[in-house]
Amino acid sequence: MQRQPKSLLVTGGAGFIGSAFIRYVLQHVSYCAKVVNVDLLTYAADLQNLKEVESDPRYVFAQGNICDESLVEALCKEHQVEAIVHFAAESHVDRSIEDPAGFYQTNVGGTIHLLNVVRRNPGIHFHHISTDEVYGSLGSVGCFCESSPYRPNSPYAASKAASDHFVRSYANTYQISTTISHCSNNYGPGQHREKFIPTILLSCLHKRPIPIYGKGINVRDWIYVEDHVEAVLQILEKGKKGEVYDIGEGVEMSNIDLLHLIIEEYAKAFQEDAATLRSLITYVPDRPGHDYRYAIDGSKIGRELGWSARFDFVEGLAKTMQWMCGSLAEKVRG
Repeated sequence: MQRQPKSLLVTGGAGFIGSAFIRYVLQHVSYCAKVVNVDLLTYAADLQNLKEVESDPRYVFAQGNICDESLVEALCKEHQVEAIVHFAAESHVDRSIEDPAGFYQTNVGGTIHLLNVVRRNPGIHFHHISTDEVYGSLGSVGCFCESSPYRPNSPYAASKAASDHFVRSYANTYQISTTISHCSNNYGPGQHREKFIPTILLSCLHKRPIPIYGKGINVRDWIYVEDHVEAVLQILEKGKKGEVYDIGEGVEMSNIDLLHLIIEEYAKAFQEDAATLRSLITYVPDRPGHDYRYAIDGSKIGRELGWSARFDFVEGLAKTMQWMCGSLAEKVRG
């Protein structure tokens, strides 16, 4: 199957990953004549992430809530949308522990409202962005794959798992065209400063304590954001209707090992003393229900769609440091 949607609607397109996807499409996809970005502009959104494409005549921004079916449907009809790529979500686990209901409303309710629009307009393909966290926690060996059972351990993961199930159920019940992807931890330019890697970099920049949960032994699988959005585009173009694809680079590190690597790379890049930066490491009480390890087996998307990652971790980290210790630092000071 080959899809080449001439008009896309992207939800959450002012967020970290959504904005990277929009930039990539407008810069690299010649067949796409329109990209409509629907974003409520909550705390995690930043239109500066789209500064380089905001004047592109193919780009349209609409501030609004994905729960507003009338708005979404009107945009779909006005711009003759052929595919929706659904990034919009509350995604910070700590916030989900404080406010589970808010995550239910956005991640589950918002997805249902979008699916209702597609149900009434079945010519639209719906791609749903999910997370490896729906699978729960791994031990010291093994990887998640598309057939792994769902065992969400946080309110955030539970809300994404529920939204996945609604996508699957709508596809089966109403015969709409859908695909789902689960991705490992993203990093890169544009990420909100509450996330782990931005927190480390800004703490190094401002010489303030670098917090790390528990003993830092939790293991994560990391992927550079541009590799992720390239994979999403591959799924959008070639993914089989009703299929699920897991996306990962196989870059596994414990949080404490990642922290030390970032300190070393930061010290080299900015000619600072690594020992001084290491003295900023501060262990804080562990997060409730903190999953031990995530790891993705991304062989299906490579085998079936031909996707492979282009950025190695140190290269991606260098690009991330350049952005976060420049533009983001200025924003924080401002």
